[in-house]
Amino acid sequence: MPLIKEITLLLHTKNKENISNQFINILELAIYNKNLENIFFEIKYFDTENELKKIITSSKEKGKIFIGPIETGFTGVAKEFCNNQIIFFSFSSDTTLAGECIFLLNFFPKNELEQLLNALPAESRIAVLYPENSYGYMVNALIDDAVNQSDSVLVNRASYKNDLSNVRDSIKELGKYELRKYELNRQKQLLLIKDDDQSRKRLKKLEKFKTTSDYDFTHILIADYGLNLLQVAPLLPYYDIDPNVVQFIATGVIDDEVFFLEPSLQGAIFPGIEKLQRIDLLNQYRDIYEEKLLRISTLPYDLVGLLNYIYSEQLNYNQLLNLLNNSTLKFDGVDGEFYFKNNIIERKLDILKISNGSAKKIN
Repeated sequence: MPLIKEITLLLHTKNKENISNQFINILELAIYNKNLENIFFEIKYFDTENELKKIITSSKEKGKIFIGPIETGFTGVAKEFCNNQIIFFSFSSDTTLAGECIFLLNFFPKNELEQLLNALPAESRIAVLYPENSYGYMVNALIDDAVNQSDSVLVNRASYKNDLSNVRDSIKELGKYELRKYELNRQKQLLLIKDDDQSRKRLKKLEKFKTTSDYDFTHILIADYGLNLLQVAPLLPYYDIDPNVVQFIATGVIDDEVFFLEPSLQGAIFPGIEKLQRIDLLNQYRDIYEEKLLRISTLPYDLVGLLNYIYSEQLNYNQLLNLLNNSTLKFDGVDGEFYFKNNIIERKLDILKISNGSAKKIN
């Protein structure tokens, strides 16, 4: 059964003025850059689940490819049509929806955590600090398996409310701030009793510190993003979790220039691809559409490259499924080589280190 050469883009009307328009723009640019020919795209907007079902029902010929939905809830609706030998490339972040005819494209922390922890030195000791929100809970749920597949060990974790009301207490608890402060004061008191040059020199040195640096962990994973991350990160050194002693690590959500000038995040590492790899696309998009390319918009751009290969090879439906289910095949993308595993996109990532306004590859 050949693939239908008309691809339908499914977009919710609520996103029409922001991400939907950008997805249309980036698809247009990708089609031009990748010379995708003789393939037609139609754009369908919907408001409700019933409208989405009608759109899919009206064009669910065998061998049909849909791009979308973007939203998790509507992706669940699309999955009801998987017995029709059609394919959905969805941008939902809910990995439980992957399977059958649903293939997910997003930036998934499981893939990032596995590659990040595998890049750490053997016997690294990891602490996790995460917010009590959907992203924090997800990272916390994934960290155990990621650690078990590495040579590191998980030694501690702490959470804080999403409104940051108890974040200071959580950081103190994680870093055993009070215990290390008590131990430092105990050492100072012992040195005060002694009356020799060596003890006086040692005491003078210890007066510079608020706590000891005897951390249980060598690395701390900060599992937050956005404005909250910019507020949480500086609190770690404030409560004597020294980034010069403890390596700060993060997922790919930190891959944004807004974080690269934050003093407390200098030296932090995370999995990703250097901006240099996508700078031409960023500049081209800005010059043509006079707006900044959203980080997520590289996903549909890379998808067009995959579609170009699929149609140039004249694959049928079953061959397409075999291709997508073969995780040994890698495709080039602006976010690195990618492939699908269990219907979820994964990438071969580098480890980047933040320094003075940029993030550079270190591995």
